[in-house]
Amino acid sequence: MGSTNVLVSSPGKQPLFSFGVVSDVQHADIPDGHSFIGVPRYYRHSIRVLQRAVQKWNNHQNLNFVINFGDIVDGKCPPDQSLDAVKKVNNEFQKFKGPVFHLIGNHCLYNLPRDILLPLLKIPAPNGQAYYDISPGPEYRIVVLDGYDISAIGWPQVHPKTLQALEFLEKKNPNSDKNSPAGLLGLERRFVMFNGAVGREQLEWLDGILQDSTKLKQKVIVCCHLPLDPCASSQEALLWNYDEVMNVIHQYKCVKACLSGHDHKGRHCIDSHGIHHRSFEAALECPPETDAFGHIDVYDNRLLLCGTDRMQGTEMYFNP
Repeated sequence: MGSTNVLVSSPGKQPLFSFGVVSDVQHADIPDGHSFIGVPRYYRHSIRVLQRAVQKWNNHQNLNFVINFGDIVDGKCPPDQSLDAVKKVNNEFQKFKGPVFHLIGNHCLYNLPRDILLPLLKIPAPNGQAYYDISPGPEYRIVVLDGYDISAIGWPQVHPKTLQALEFLEKKNPNSDKNSPAGLLGLERRFVMFNGAVGREQLEWLDGILQDSTKLKQKVIVCCHLPLDPCASSQEALLWNYDEVMNVIHQYKCVKACLSGHDHKGRHCIDSHGIHHRSFEAALECPPETDAFGHIDVYDNRLLLCGTDRMQGTEMYFNP
């Protein structure tokens, strides 16, 4: 239990900063189950994974912050337990001795609407939006995207973003169950209700952030619950308009990596522009006494993911 997938850094080289990562805890006080394709899910054990993660992050002593990549409580959590369950998992995150930054996922939004969820997670964006950026130091900026900006879940039923998402799904997915990709081919299988899109205003915000980062000579790490490239995800787990987002990102040389959750399997690839894409293994799918979390050491020319157990260590080199 708790074995570290160690990648050795260059002797004498200290990272510019380091941060913890975990994704898809999806805790619920219910018996174990399976995903829709039959992968085992350990709803009660997943909080133990998080507890061990927080303990290890605190023992590390040199982590500057933690990023949770979304889905802290599962959609199968009984509705009358949703608020308490989110608070319970969030309390475990708060035991980390430093800042914790959250991304929202579909399972978060199945449990609580944005107006309750975002204040609980201290997500610092206005008007129900959940995208923001942080600068851990002068050399880097971390951009957090809201992959459910345009979504049929989380917003009020009559909200323009909900109506836009439902209209989009009606055009793209002929199934009566909009969570089903049945009959959809290839990349069109992403057009399901448990995914979402980045809206126009957020795309413009992202473009402005990348312009600013370019002027400041900052490197950028983009984080989104939903993966942004097919090579790092199943077709069913992609952001609806990942191509639009990447068209913005590819206009700039400052973005070095895109990190995500949602896919659960854990994948790494490098796209045609040299950007690393890493989706993380899910804490939810760890059998008892196994783990999936890690931390990333950030250098001038690489990100070094040190994973634990099921989270594979990954070296992400790039041109500084």
